[in-house]
Amino acid sequence: MLTINGKAEVVVQDAAAYQKLLEAAAQAEKEETLAAIREGVADVKAGRTKPAKAALKALAKKYGIATAGKRR
Repeated sequence: MLTINGKAEVVVQDAAAYQKLLEAAAQAEKEETLAAIREGVADVKAGRTKPAKAALKALAKKYGIATAGKRR
């Protein structure tokens, strides 16, 4: 690790270690994505969803955003 004024600026590592780090990051991202999908499916099964138009309309009203066909 190279530091400049006490702050880490550059890290040098061999290609194999870097590749292993990239693969670990990709695996973690994949696991997070799958967990989010599972959570969404569970929400649908439990009835914790609403139609997109209704959700968007509620958000528009909450934040004072004009919607198509209705200008503020």
